[in-house]
Amino acid sequence: MADLEKTLADVAKALVDSPDEVFVTREEDDRTVTLTLTVAPDDMGMVIGKHGKIAKAIRSVIKAASAGSGKRVNVEIR
Repeated sequence: MADLEKTLADVAKALVDSPDEVFVTREEDDRTVTLTLTVAPDDMGMVIGKHGKIAKAIRSVIKAASAGSGKRVNVEIR
């Protein structure tokens, strides 16, 4: 499986004004992987986008990167 945490962090850092405040944590069980993206409060709008379009695109990229892993990947943004 690709390094999903690094991929998610790299995508988020490219979008925000404060890339030093981007953190990704991983929780995993036998069927799912949950990645939690934490950004600075001022950057939250840049990561979510209008009507959630950027957040949806980020989730699509991570889902494509995890293809073939046999696990469902969820991305939460905080």
